[in-house]
Amino acid sequence: MKVTRAASPLLPLLPLCQRLLPSRLAGLSMVLLKATALEIAILAGHLLLYPSGMAPERRATPALPSPDAARLPTEAKPPVVLLHGFIDNRSVFVLLRRNLAQHGRQHIESLNYSPLTCDIRTAAELLGRHIEEICERTGQDRVDIVGHSLGGLIARYYVQRLGGDIHVRTLVTLGTPHSGTRVAPLMNAHPIVRQMRPDSDVIEELRKPAPDCRTRFVSFWSDLDQLMDPLETACVDHPDLLAQNVRVSGVGHLALPVHPAVATGIRQALDTEEAGTHAATHTGGGLTVA
Repeated sequence: MKVTRAASPLLPLLPLCQRLLPSRLAGLSMVLLKATALEIAILAGHLLLYPSGMAPERRATPALPSPDAARLPTEAKPPVVLLHGFIDNRSVFVLLRRNLAQHGRQHIESLNYSPLTCDIRTAAELLGRHIEEICERTGQDRVDIVGHSLGGLIARYYVQRLGGDIHVRTLVTLGTPHSGTRVAPLMNAHPIVRQMRPDSDVIEELRKPAPDCRTRFVSFWSDLDQLMDPLETACVDHPDLLAQNVRVSGVGHLALPVHPAVATGIRQALDTEEAGTHAATHTGGGLTVA
């Protein structure tokens, strides 16, 4: 899968960087500079959209077909639930939601949880109630979830520790600290940040056996993610989980739910048929988005 990058305002500086720095270092520096510029641009755009995502999404009940209408054999796709990260809201998924809708996903819902949320377990229980309500309202038995950062960790806790694998077919995570992250130690005053540390009780619970978990995991992790320490913490590494880790090159943490190449990878992950036998298999390398 190839990422086609748009022209960057930093491109005129490329000859200067190549003269001043060794070739490998200059190449790495330019990738880092372009990724940082993209992160800043995304942050600025997201700050403008943030107020629009503070209110809960309006729920629409899908119209039932007329009993007299001719029914064509179609494959019903599960609803997609989008779950944002720490101190964020559903506005982060504006572009991804549009992308999924343009490619045939008819039922997409973005959930907000309170920025005052202080416990991953409580947030996972609330997510479970939302998922059950969505299944009842849409007539579907299972949903797919896409979780960014903390949102992916909340969804994983629901699936792995609260029996949510009954209702979740595929869980896609974007820059989620599955094994805990050591970044920004000064934020330890917030209890939910402490729960995202490698030595937290929540992370320890996620390391416990999870036999017969039916959910398929696809984890997108970036080699330039500033919030993952170490970077590989964004990979699912559990012997009982059916998981695939997808490396994303050249973009940072904020770009994961926005970049069109990642959106393509998410669509492919959601459209992939589940394995016939749910063995305790972990794909260590996964795909590479480069």
